[in-house]
Amino acid sequence: MAKLKTTYVCQACAYRSPKWMGRCPDCGEWNTLLEEPSPQEVPGRKRWLDQLQSPTPLKLSDIPPENTQRISTGWPEVDRVMGGGLVDGSVVLLGGDPGIGKSTLLMQLGYKVASRGDRVVYLSGEESPHQIKIRAERLGIDTSDLWVLAEPNLERALDVALPLAPRLMIVDSIQTLYTDSHPSLPGSVGQLRETAATLTSIAKARNITVVLVGHVTKEGVLAGPRLLEHMVDLVLYLEGDRGHCFRVLRSVKNRFGSTDEICIMEMGENGLEEVVNPSERFLRERPQGVPGSVVLASVEGNRPLLVEIQALVSRANYGMPRRATMGVDSQRVALLTAVLEKHAGIRLSDEDIYLNVVGGLRVEEPAVDLGIASAIASSHLNRAVDPMLVLFGEIGLSGEVRGIQRVPVRLKEAQRMGFRKCLLPKGNLAQAKEHSPLELVGVESVGQMMEVLF
Repeated sequence: MAKLKTTYVCQACAYRSPKWMGRCPDCGEWNTLLEEPSPQEVPGRKRWLDQLQSPTPLKLSDIPPENTQRISTGWPEVDRVMGGGLVDGSVVLLGGDPGIGKSTLLMQLGYKVASRGDRVVYLSGEESPHQIKIRAERLGIDTSDLWVLAEPNLERALDVALPLAPRLMIVDSIQTLYTDSHPSLPGSVGQLRETAATLTSIAKARNITVVLVGHVTKEGVLAGPRLLEHMVDLVLYLEGDRGHCFRVLRSVKNRFGSTDEICIMEMGENGLEEVVNPSERFLRERPQGVPGSVVLASVEGNRPLLVEIQALVSRANYGMPRRATMGVDSQRVALLTAVLEKHAGIRLSDEDIYLNVVGGLRVEEPAVDLGIASAIASSHLNRAVDPMLVLFGEIGLSGEVRGIQRVPVRLKEAQRMGFRKCLLPKGNLAQAKEHSPLELVGVESVGQMMEVLF
């Protein structure tokens, strides 16, 4: 009997080594090389794939126009994030923290698609059919519209699911599936590569839309090598704080539409529902005339959002001052704190600074700088900012306020929400006057910002 060959595979980047090493030489991660048997070809393991026609080279001018068929999810906001809906034959990867609502979202999505007459198969490797039915009944879903299959073995699952000729197949989750063609454990790099490649080939060959649920690591990224994200057509993240009812569905890769689009959803007793007017929800309980509270006009993808940023600055009584942030980059807050000290004359080196974006939302664009700086200054001086004022702008290390993009959509959203005044970079002032009747104030530096606000 031939000896089974083994290799050591990095679970972070799929680097292969003939011997064990404490640190992966490719990605630099420690203790990620695990022993795996070398993959062996199993005859007939791709028996579900139809014989494809031989490829034919075409001139770019001879390629016919796109006639892509899309499946509506029943949520207009979710369809917008996906570029217009699910594309037939595409592969979607959905990631998110445990308990954030991934299975709930896909259960509702499957029901909405099945209720229009399309056949949907929900393949689960984590839960039993009874557990899935309990969740469906809790969400008020008609269980007669969905086909449920609880089977972690890919070969046995496809033998049963493909004869049903589904239009949509939901796999929850890809880390729990395993194939007989690879002898390693479920969730390993080899198993992820084999199962994802097989499902992708089936989706393209049979025009079935496949949605995969992916586990995330403690750093918040999808578990396994980045190869999984490269193989699929659409990568979505479901984000949010489980202490808040709001969830953010964000697209980070989309071959059929724009990226960085977001959809705000609210978790309730009957599952997830889209929030059509997120700015109103985020500002509903905003306090009036309170120091440290400002309203920022942000843009996520093509969606303008008005969010409240709150800052609390207090004297540090325990030695080293603290810098705690939620919803914004902590390094960005430290940088802006140094700019305020240098160019605005505000002493913050012995102050604790706490910053929070209300509602559990995370904003990362450069336009957030002016909101962070003004909130910190407002709390430090104990003077409130005009509640009818909205602001945005990027701040440089020299204290200058730089111009940003997408100014008209920000101003339009602020006008719709009833704001009367806007503080913005002076470089955007001429463009803004052409598109908005708001009272506009342009500033060139942090010092001018302090003079206008306080």
